[in-house]
Parts: sequence; structure tokens; C-alpha cells
Amino acid sequence: MHDEILNIAGYKFAPLADTPSLQAFFLEQGLKLSLKGTILLSHEGININLAGLPADIQSFQALLKNDARFCEMRFHESYSDRVPFRYLKVKLKKEIITMHQPAVDVIAERAPDVSPHELKQWLDEKRDITLLDTRNDYEVRFGTFKDAVNLHIDDFGALPSSLDPIDRNKPIVMFCTGGIRCEKAALYMRDQGYSQVYQLDGGILGYFKKIGGSHYDGECFVFDERISVNTHLECTGTSQCLDCQGPIIKDHLSCPACAAKISQPAV
Repeated sequence: MHDEILNIAGYKFAPLADTPSLQAFFLEQGLKLSLKGTILLSHEGININLAGLPADIQSFQALLKNDARFCEMRFHESYSDRVPFRYLKVKLKKEIITMHQPAVDVIAERAPDVSPHELKQWLDEKRDITLLDTRNDYEVRFGTFKDAVNLHIDDFGALPSSLDPIDRNKPIVMFCTGGIRCEKAALYMRDQGYSQVYQLDGGILGYFKKIGGSHYDGECFVFDERISVNTHLECTGTSQCLDCQGPIIKDHLSCPACAAKISQPAV
């Protein structure tokens, strides 16, 4: 059947003291259900990206609902014609999204958010806001909101040192793929004196689901073998450059810029 695989992505910040036992439990249950993907566990919570047959994914979600720490998890859902992961991995990490800012307490509080419908309205009204893309530079190159600020960072841990050009006097709406990075980035920026900081609830994927492609250019990079999805949450077939990780057309190994560098003779 076409598009019979259900892909889910979700996270929950919650204090977890039993990560080794959770690791064993989730690995056992995931293998029983023939799921593939990645589950990250740390003292601060859980981050899930899984794929499988819909009934098996739903069975796994039912397990989560039986645990008070995970019962309110929200998931981005999309369908594909194949499983975009090769293995099931359950990893223990220091952070489920690495920022190296221990003072940011995402368990204790959450920065204000704007819904996809609110953001669209603000953009329709041409409000004077800063749209801030918190993703890595190569992700932004696949697509982003029109007029969004690209910090040109190579990894999320570099975000704190890249914020100086951002105007502190304008409202800031930050976004990422599914929302998890903005949970930390918004609190960090608030603590650094940015008083009007909001996060896009549900990230780009949530915006696509509820709004579509209005005010957005291009595709959205995802961290699995689909590489990217369009505004209908469908796999685009875009490939990824082996050198810079940016987007390239199908059946090529490098983007034009990297191919040109490779072809240049050594001086």
C-alpha cells in the first residue's frame, strides 16, 4: 500500500531518574513492534523519532500514555511509502537537545508561544517582528520562512554566541523543525535580556500541518532518510550534499558549489 508507514516525532521535557531502565524497556518494546528510529533519553526528558506500521506506532504511543511523565506528549505525524530509518536506537544523552547551557531549566518553565494561526496573522499584517531560525545553516538552505534571520550556525550549541546582531527592541518569534530547540533557545534569550521572545508552537512541521506553505519558501529538512518534506508533509526526493550537507538535485553527490570546489585544480 502506498504511504503505509507512519512517522512520528515528539519530545517531552520531564525529570527522568531511571534512564537506564527506560532505555531497556523502550528498546524491548520497540523491537517487539518492529519499529525503527531513534529515542533519546536524559535527565531532562525524552526525544522520539520513530517509524513503523500505523498499528504498531499506535501501540507504542499507548505505552507512553500509561506513564504519567509521557502521557501528554504531542507528536508530529506524517506518512511515507517506506521506513526512513535503518535501525532502532535508544540512546542515553546528557541533553535531549544539546545546547551546553545548564542554567536553562526547561523542566521548570516554558517561554510564551504563538500558534501557527497567530504567526500567519502576524505575517499577513506585516507586523514588525524578527523571525529567527534557530536551525543549522544547512537545514535553513532547504527552506525557511520568508525574511527569516539565519544565524549561519553549524550546530545548536553555537546559537548563544551568535545572537549579538539580533535587535533586542523588537518582538522575536523563533522557530525550528518541531519545536524542541526553541524550548531552550527562548528561555536562554529571555535570560540574556531579550524581553519579547516567543516560540512557534509545534515548529515548522506544526505550521505545515495547520497552515500549509503560506509565508514559507522551500522544504523542511528532517533527520531521517527522507531528507526533507514539503509543506504537505510529503517526502520531496531532494538529496543531501555529501560535503556541506545542503540540498542538491536528485542523483548528484555534491551541490554545485561543492562540486566546483572539488573540481578546482590544486594550486
